[in-house]
Amino acid sequence: MTRSQRLTLATKPIDAQKATEAIKVAYAAIGLQEPEVIVWSSLRDAFLQIFNLPKHDHSQNCSNEWSRNRLGERLDWKWISPSIMGEFTSPTVWYYDLHRMTIECEADSTLRSLIGELVREYTVSARPRIGNVLKDFLSYLGYPKTPTTLFKEIYLTELYISSSGINLSEKAQEILRSQKLLFEHCGWIFPFEKFCAVCDRPRHLRFDSQNRLHAEGEPAIEFADGWNFYYYHGVRLPEKYGHVHPNQWQSQWILTEKNAELRRVLIQGIGYDRICQELSAEQIDSWQEYALLKIDNADVEPICLLKMTCQSTGFIHALRVPPNLASAREAIRWVNWDIDPEDFSVQT
Repeated sequence: MTRSQRLTLATKPIDAQKATEAIKVAYAAIGLQEPEVIVWSSLRDAFLQIFNLPKHDHSQNCSNEWSRNRLGERLDWKWISPSIMGEFTSPTVWYYDLHRMTIECEADSTLRSLIGELVREYTVSARPRIGNVLKDFLSYLGYPKTPTTLFKEIYLTELYISSSGINLSEKAQEILRSQKLLFEHCGWIFPFEKFCAVCDRPRHLRFDSQNRLHAEGEPAIEFADGWNFYYYHGVRLPEKYGHVHPNQWQSQWILTEKNAELRRVLIQGIGYDRICQELSAEQIDSWQEYALLKIDNADVEPICLLKMTCQSTGFIHALRVPPNLASAREAIRWVNWDIDPEDFSVQT
């Protein structure tokens, strides 16, 4: 992983003074006066503070006039001049390739969706009183400067320079330098004409071996102010499951969970070995040390399991099989690519 990629996933707290200086340099580079800069501990903290909202009581008003006057106009920053960007032969392809190369895009898109949920939650709870302001903010969410978008812009610009051999104007070089300062010293940035919100980096970003957000018994995304989210191999979990290690998940939860994807995650985490022991399973058939079991009302279709009990150790191993199988021997054949158990030279 390159230094640039490490920075996009950095969890070290930002230096507020350096972040403020980077913002001022960037505003000066595009010809704007210094904005008011405030560094907040998370995306949620920035959203609640900008609109003067409480963290728990959703019924209070936000200060519409304060918000509009303080923020001014939103900035749609164009880091590289249109004449330069227009000479890119296929920026869409480059963006796509970069997206496939970097795991930080997944973290960015996830955070964008989470802050979007937060905005919608307050929009619904606030009703007409503050709905218009919050809807404006929700529509704005497509435009913040995130570590990933900054990384992409720097990458594309330098790729273009190296491939074309052009010389950037002094102004373009100044903008590129300011862009790198933002990338190095800031987290998410919400730029407005008179005001710029800078969000601190998450304290933790945890992934599995396939670069999916994942943690067991702890948040996969966690900010300094306690805003956190649980994920299991890329699937968002409610706190009631996420704060418990999968080794301690209870099979009974499968019977009451209405969400099919969460049921799948619970089944994956608990494992069929434990499920067949802890849930009331009907034995349909048996053959030697094998048993065909069925559990109703635990998934979209009945869970049918081929259970094998080791006669010497008592260890139980279970595999899920199609629900249309009627005998243990059929299930054994299905598991072993249609080879009948009688044809095994040695049973294991």
